[in-house]
Amino acid sequence: MSNEKRLAGEAALRYVEDGAIVGVGTGSTVAFFIDALAGIRDRIHGAVSSSEQSTAQLKRHGIPVLDLNSTGPLSLYVDGADECDPHKRLIKGGGAALTREKIIAEASAKFVCIIDSSKRVDLLGRFPLPIEVIPMARSLVGREIVKRGGQPVWRDGVVTDNGNWVIDVHGWQITDPVSLEAELNQIPGVVTVGLFARRAADIVLVGDKEM
Repeated sequence: MSNEKRLAGEAALRYVEDGAIVGVGTGSTVAFFIDALAGIRDRIHGAVSSSEQSTAQLKRHGIPVLDLNSTGPLSLYVDGADECDPHKRLIKGGGAALTREKIIAEASAKFVCIIDSSKRVDLLGRFPLPIEVIPMARSLVGREIVKRGGQPVWRDGVVTDNGNWVIDVHGWQITDPVSLEAELNQIPGVVTVGLFARRAADIVLVGDKEM
């Protein structure tokens, strides 16, 4: 699988335009993309990063890390996923960077998702759905999840880059991810839901091949 991840990371370079500011996600597959991006760093203006982890790797390669408030809209966002269905809808957040990832995806004209074949599923939900919550709302959000048939598990000891907590929801088979994403976002205390369904990926690379 690591070879597929490396191939996907390298293949994403084909979508990077000269002079671009590239949105960069988080995770093991994205790490290969950042390494590949270093080879063309003189051709790009910089990157907007979704996590402290990716920021550190970009800086090690001498790639300028820019603030999204200063850049305006981006042409490209490259990120991985924990699950991807046939409609390019995703579950993300295994690395607890889902909020910043969702913000950058929304700000980008094209979202290229890079995965290995183990992440492909017919129905989302086998991977527990991450939800970032304000700490004081953890129990409230957990009760609301139970009402909807989910099994909430607090990711104890994990604090997001935004200072919040993560609940992982087990036991859901997500037949309508767009509606579920919208519904969960309305629960007070929810910061972001790890469903990327309303704003799905535009292109999915499984290894170096488009899905």
